[in-house]
Amino acid sequence: MSADAPIRTDVPPSGPGCAECLETDGWWFHLRRCAQCGHIGCCDTSPSQHATAHFRSTGHPIIQSFEPGEDWYWDYTSEQAASGPELAPPTSRPEEQPVPGPLGAVPADWRSKLNR
Repeated sequence: MSADAPIRTDVPPSGPGCAECLETDGWWFHLRRCAQCGHIGCCDTSPSQHATAHFRSTGHPIIQSFEPGEDWYWDYTSEQAASGPELAPPTSRPEEQPVPGPLGAVPADWRSKLNR
């Protein structure tokens, strides 16, 4: 992770799930959190890949997993995993939220719609 990459430990996440998927009745596989602004987006395995789209549109390079029990970071600029400080709570999606999610929006054939 580059030393000048902005990580804000005082910014809460944008919500309990992918902001764009929730707005459009979409669904996700796993969630990622922007370490600069708190935006929650879906991972690259998800159909819409909103976390990477957020990086491309904003230039915010650092994400952290937003999955329970995971605290790893990813730097899109260096394409390297790393560790970092604990971000403002909550640090993951609600544990009762299913994977994939959100509940009620995931198609029955979701496995065939994942990006590999």
